[in-house]
Amino acid sequence: MKKDIKIPEVKDVYVAAVKEFNKEFQADEWNVYLINNGEKDLEMVLIVSKGFDKKRETSLMRHKLEKLPSKTFAKIEFVQDEVLELNNEFKVSYFMDSKMYDKKFSFKKHSIKETSLGEIPIIPLKGVLAE
Repeated sequence: MKKDIKIPEVKDVYVAAVKEFNKEFQADEWNVYLINNGEKDLEMVLIVSKGFDKKRETSLMRHKLEKLPSKTFAKIEFVQDEVLELNNEFKVSYFMDSKMYDKKFSFKKHSIKETSLGEIPIIPLKGVLAE
């Protein structure tokens, strides 16, 4: 039955970790963003995230966006420094043109760091793209 369900390939959608200065706390922090670099809006976006390694696992975090317009981005969550030591996974599901899309984005442990910063789509800051 699973083989009969066709889920289209995700294109032009990214998850990126961006280091930003928080004026309120006067500190740098890592935030994760969902980026829609496509020509169409994403609807009913569901995101489930977790951090894990062989010994530890964080609680599941669930996020929902009613709509992510074309060529925009949205902050998903703040990531604490302790969680950067873990593998971080973001499962993203959404609808576009009445079809469901689904993809798992991953950051390997210790991959979110300043030496890994690079250009990312749409956001005018440097960041680290998930695989």
